[in-house]
Amino acid sequence: MAQVRAWCDQRVPKGVRDQVRVECEEAARHLTIVERRPPWGANAGPEWKGLPIARLRYTKKTGTWDLCYPGRDFRFHRYDAAPQSATVNILLDEIGRDPTGIFWG
Repeated sequence: MAQVRAWCDQRVPKGVRDQVRVECEEAARHLTIVERRPPWGANAGPEWKGLPIARLRYTKKTGTWDLCYPGRDFRFHRYDAAPQSATVNILLDEIGRDPTGIFWG
């Protein structure tokens, strides 16, 4: 988890973190990487808005991580271009490179 949080922190230069942040949300069997933007507009409220970028899903039985992307149906789908991995490093590299444009567009 700490490794993913550190990766998220490195994605955005300190000088623009008042405009955009990349964060990691933790659940029991997955980590979701989210891009956050500050409220915009008169009725937006104080909460930053989040857009999911990717999900790292852990399978306890195999001890591996899968990389998933958010689909148009608001569900996450397996990203077949990256192999399952025992560590998240390879998957974070794939998100950062984004050769298909599916994560960062």
